[in-house]
Amino acid sequence: MSSLSGSADEMWRKAMRTLMLRTRLRQGWTRARAGLIPIAQASLAAGAAYLVARYLLGHEQPFFAPVAAWVLLGFSAQRDVRRVSEMAVGVAVGVAMGDLIVHLIGSGWWQLSLVLFISAIAARFIDRGALLVTQAGVQAIIVVGLPSVSGGPLGRWTDALVGGAIALLVALLTPGDTRRRPRALAEQAVTELAQTLETLARGLRSRDVDDVQAALVRGRASEPVLAEWQEAARGARELARISVGRMYRAELARLEEQAVLLDRTMRSVRVLARRVLPVIQADHDVEPVAELVEGFAAGVRQLASDVGSGGDGRRGRDALTAVAARVDPRTVGEGDWQVQSLVMLLRSPVVDTLEAAGASPGEARDALPEL
Repeated sequence: MSSLSGSADEMWRKAMRTLMLRTRLRQGWTRARAGLIPIAQASLAAGAAYLVARYLLGHEQPFFAPVAAWVLLGFSAQRDVRRVSEMAVGVAVGVAMGDLIVHLIGSGWWQLSLVLFISAIAARFIDRGALLVTQAGVQAIIVVGLPSVSGGPLGRWTDALVGGAIALLVALLTPGDTRRRPRALAEQAVTELAQTLETLARGLRSRDVDDVQAALVRGRASEPVLAEWQEAARGARELARISVGRMYRAELARLEEQAVLLDRTMRSVRVLARRVLPVIQADHDVEPVAELVEGFAAGVRQLASDVGSGGDGRRGRDALTAVAARVDPRTVGEGDWQVQSLVMLLRSPVVDTLEAAGASPGEARDALPEL
């Protein structure tokens, strides 16, 4: 009997690992697909910088040209011209200072410390940007650490200028919509929440412990995409303060706020799923709760579509308001305090999701039946 139980436990753990792996693979594919075009652009820019420095300037080892182009463009579509310019200046300052000092006094540990200090001070004098100072220091360290190459005392500096100029050209010719990536991540994260709720509802209807535990696993696996959504929305909003995307600041701030609310919702849903486990294993009527969770999932599906398209959230808000009106422990699970506890746990995530759909905190709370 114990061997059968052990075999079943091992099968369940294997199924959960498979579910986690599939979720992570799906998230990884989404990230790779989103980065395909910007990575291709940065790769081509690095190649073009090498081509110019090698064959037009005649430098045999134009290391800094492709490095500068790649570092400045990176792998994200959120390329603000000011940010790229700031990094380009930092790279140029660091390489210039490193080249000059190595040419005058050679290289070594104290030369490295000296060039790093001078580069950082010069960068701080030029601008207050942290990226400028960081890039100046890093490039100075690389210059001192690498052996000298052909091109004269300022050869590596001209390579850095070439890479920076090409990166700036790419940033100017391929302006990105700062809302695109946060929107895509928002739709993915909200869809993950909907799928978690659907799995939980299925477990409630069938009283299947495996489905409820699968909902828990799916909820935990969604943490990276929720965190990435928050980070992307915050970064895009900060970039929009100084870029052509100023007009999008309100929507980007809203996306950042939605990310926080949906992260809170997912945590509440995981708490609900943990509480569901002992209830379905006992003789309790959880069918009404399953209906509420199904309705909740349908509203979240609508919200996913809204945030992905930049909509006002009205469709999701209407569906979620209808669900909120039914989350009443006095009528759902009447006489059974354990079922009523599940209904109580459902109220908080419904309110948070209503706020994410555009309702004010007061409107979201008022949508629930009074206790």
